[in-house]
Amino acid sequence: MRIKLSSSIALLALALPFVGGAICFAQSDLNASQHGESVVSSEAAPKDLLVAAIRPNDLGQPEVPAEDTVAYSEESAATETADPSPQAPGQPHNSRIGIGVKVSTLGAGIEVATPLTRKLNVRGGFNMMRLSHTFTDNGIQYNGQVQFQSAEAHLDYFPIWGIHVSPGLLFYNGNQITANATVPGGQTFSVGGTTYQSDVTTPVTGTGKLDFVKVAPSLMLGVGNLIPRSGRHYSFLFEVGAVYEGSARVALNLTGNVCDPGGANCRPISGDSVVLANVTAQQVKIQHDVNPYRFFPVISLGVGFNF
Repeated sequence: MRIKLSSSIALLALALPFVGGAICFAQSDLNASQHGESVVSSEAAPKDLLVAAIRPNDLGQPEVPAEDTVAYSEESAATETADPSPQAPGQPHNSRIGIGVKVSTLGAGIEVATPLTRKLNVRGGFNMMRLSHTFTDNGIQYNGQVQFQSAEAHLDYFPIWGIHVSPGLLFYNGNQITANATVPGGQTFSVGGTTYQSDVTTPVTGTGKLDFVKVAPSLMLGVGNLIPRSGRHYSFLFEVGAVYEGSARVALNLTGNVCDPGGANCRPISGDSVVLANVTAQQVKIQHDVNPYRFFPVISLGVGFNF
């Protein structure tokens, strides 16, 4: 009898936890139903109930396949690393470069520009031109070579539309004229207001050179932009302005023998101080004649392309 009673008590003790758990689980289901919450089926296996107790949010929720998770991660990464939308027209193109070719009174040239702000560009270029010209001045024949060679830099300011004001600098001014001078024997010529005759046996020859300072400021006014803010990839360019080159530097050197008019008293130029003084006076006269060109006029026409 005692053994049966002990067995009954033991079975009752083992059953109480399961009965209590079932009652608590039923009460939680009832409370969840009253609050409009989703209820997990009471027919769930004990294993599922144990998982629900440990991870409540996992019970009753569909499992996301691993493939979908990977696809979602790749899609998110692609969205986050996608290129930004193209730059809207009218915005500054700070990463772009414009290249132009032009013809001007400084020669044929090429230039490159890049934007600093919406209304400012910085621009640099190079110009070159060579011409030959023969002329006679006061009986002296000159076979001249005109060389235009310069490098420039400008700051282009666009106050309105495509009109720009451009202060700048010729940071290399290689513009110059060189010439070989000759006076055929027996021919008269004049230097410094004095007339001489070139010796037949040792005629007068020489060299001449005219150049300017190597650095010269400039100011230009123009229409056209190498980097149009409208997004256009080409442009037409026109500029007018001037370069301040200062006073010209003139050098005139003559060698050979000079004679008095009529051919008498022939002597070397290098040994006659009066003749040398007259050559210097002729040099000053040439410099005075070209002084108006200290402001060298610049007219330029060109086309540009940007990318």
